[in-house]
Amino acid sequence: MAARGLSSLLRRTVAPGSFPSPGNSRALSTALISEHTAKWMQDTSKKSPMELINEVPPIKVEGRIVACEGDSDPALGHPIEFICLDLKAPAVCKYCGLRYVQRNHHH
Repeated sequence: MAARGLSSLLRRTVAPGSFPSPGNSRALSTALISEHTAKWMQDTSKKSPMELINEVPPIKVEGRIVACEGDSDPALGHPIEFICLDLKAPAVCKYCGLRYVQRNHHH
């Protein structure tokens, strides 16, 4: 079902006669994504997602384990990741990049 939707989108996006065979549609979709990303990266007036997330200071929490959901609204978050805070350096969520530290780290 999703592949059919992608093919329909690609047919509308690509010039007539240049639509690839079904076996080559993955290469075309990768090229379209790369082109989109390149255009986005050329706009230096906007900060990258990594720059934005690095501006958020590490979140101080009580305890050794934190459960990161990315956002208080489940529709905007990500799967729960339980992060261990045993190290002194901030621990980073692998999904959203938020950083966490133990408020009173005793080691």
